[in-house]
Amino acid sequence: MSGACPDPPSWRHSQPLPYGRQSVSERDIAAVVEILQGDWLTTGPAVGRFEEALSDLAGAPAVVVSSGTAALHTAYAAAGIGPGDEVVTSPLTFVATAATAAMLGATVVFVDVEPDTGNIDADAAAAAMTRSTAAITGVDYAGHPVEADALSRLAHKHGAVFVEDAAHSIGGSWQGRPVGSLADLTTFSFYPTKNLTTAEGGAITSTDDDLLERARRFRNHGLVRNPAEQREPTEGGWHQEVHSFGLNYRLPDVLCALGISQLARLAVFKSRRAAIIKAYNQAFADLDAVSTPPCREGADPMWHLYALRVHDGRRAQLYDALRAQGILVQVNYLPVHWHPVFADLGYRRGICPRAEQFYAQQLSLPLFPEMTGNDVERVASAVRAFFGQP
Repeated sequence: MSGACPDPPSWRHSQPLPYGRQSVSERDIAAVVEILQGDWLTTGPAVGRFEEALSDLAGAPAVVVSSGTAALHTAYAAAGIGPGDEVVTSPLTFVATAATAAMLGATVVFVDVEPDTGNIDADAAAAAMTRSTAAITGVDYAGHPVEADALSRLAHKHGAVFVEDAAHSIGGSWQGRPVGSLADLTTFSFYPTKNLTTAEGGAITSTDDDLLERARRFRNHGLVRNPAEQREPTEGGWHQEVHSFGLNYRLPDVLCALGISQLARLAVFKSRRAAIIKAYNQAFADLDAVSTPPCREGADPMWHLYALRVHDGRRAQLYDALRAQGILVQVNYLPVHWHPVFADLGYRRGICPRAEQFYAQQLSLPLFPEMTGNDVERVASAVRAFFGQP
């Protein structure tokens, strides 16, 4: 198996083996140091350069913010989501996808997922649409893009916006179009375990100028500095106004510098992740006890997770066995409606059976660019040994 997944240049950590890890090079470090030695630490020229680079990659203009959660909150706020609105989304995601809508006063409507990809099921979303539906939010689970065309048509038919939570999938594409250009609003995360990192950080992309301008204002307290748009422009050159509430979700120059450098390496990251995925799939092809991640026609995923499906109720046992060997697997994610904060609002288990079954089987194996061929073989061998296979 080692020949199927050649080693990257370096990864010096053999114990323990995490399920995800950032890849920071000397060039990344130098880019950050250059900003630290300059005049700007917060909002400066690196912000614009990072946004421009993201826009080129995503095929739509970008606004950077302080985290993936901030990106979701900003996107919903830009779309005017609030009390009386419903946001239709998947429960198979990190809690922030739903929590940020709920915190704006919206009602979250959880619908079931496709049994193979774990992505939101367009038919289930269609059945949940009402006059109050203001947004459909699809989540690119594990890096596999959602059925963007179907979801976009559905949202627009009902006068809603289509939001794509692409925290897992920057650099991927669907039907030849880059993730970031498929939805009315797309959100990204640059957390360390994601496909590129700014330590903490995120972004929103949109081809709608109005939505994008609302996002820019929201991330900076809602401040209006253009005299032509102010109500009291004669106050003085220092004058700035707030017309609608926003928050400080700015991403500083020092982190944007890291993001610019990381973007230059994204193609390498993608290639490496794909090689690891292929090696895992080959290693588990003859195991009836598990299912490997699918890839639909037209999808070019930027794989963030390797979501192994473990059958016959043995997921917890495999989790414990691998962790005991220093292979720090993870489970992604607890269905959002199971969290007590949503249970206390009246959401009940059983409303999304396919998502709940997916969760019961899901196990994220280590997947990050600096894994060596030996690391991959170590994981694969441990999984096979658990099921009594050499």
